Parts: sequence; C-alpha cells; structure tokens
Amino acid sequence: MTMNTKKDFYHLRIRIHPFHTVRINKTLSCAGADRLSTGMSAAYGKPYGKVARVKIDQILLSLRTKENLIKEAKEACRRASMKFPGRQKVVVSTKMGFSDLTHQEFINTNKQGLIQKEGVFCRKKTARGPLSKFMK
Repeated sequence: MTMNTKKDFYHLRIRIHPFHTVRINKTLSCAGADRLSTGMSAAYGKPYGKVARVKIDQILLSLRTKENLIKEAKEACRRASMKFPGRQKVVVSTKMGFSDLTHQEFINTNKQGLIQKEGVFCRKKTARGPLSKFMK
C-alpha cells in the first residue's frame, strides 16, 4: 500500500496476535539414544515459537482508506494474503472506517452530535449513564 500511495493515506490494523506458545520435546534418535533421553515421559518441552490460533472466517487484517484508493487497497491485501498460510478472502466492507456504522448512519448521527470520538475509532453515544449527562 505504501508503494502505490502515501503513508498517510491508509490505516492498517492487525486483528490477531501470536499469544500461543508452541513447545518442542527434543529427543535423540541415533544409536545409544536410550541412555541419553527419556523419550515422552514428562515431555513438556522448551518454547519453540509463538503462533496465533485462527478460526474460519476470522478477520486477520483491517485496512481503511479513502474511496478513491479502494482498488489499490484490494491489490495490497491480495498480495499480503500470499504471505499467510491457507486461503484468504479480500472483502470491502460497507462500514465507515473501523466503526460499526454505515456511511449514511455516520453522517446522520454526526449531524445530531451523537458521535463519540475515541482516537482512530468512533462510536454512537448511548442514553446510558447519569442523568446529569443528558439533562440540561
């Protein structure tokens, strides 16, 4: 994406992180190995690496950009999908940025002043909380 556009024209969010530790039980398989290793008894293993457990249809990456750069974003996501094992789909969402609102809902709620901005994220204000917050 950086090769086709400028650095400030998109925002990439990685949705999964490697938290699961994979371990390996090293054993010798040469002649005389029975005296050196205990095989699978008490085989907890040493940390070998970290992996992410991913379910089917789980979102790996989210990328938001302007509407005129959707073609470049789809191509960048397609190229990035080659770096992951398995089969990935590139889907264009109808939502506004990383929020749960569609584009039209965002415009309407922003006119009403019901958008709560939280850095790179925004959400619709709810009618919950103390009454002093809503009563003037």
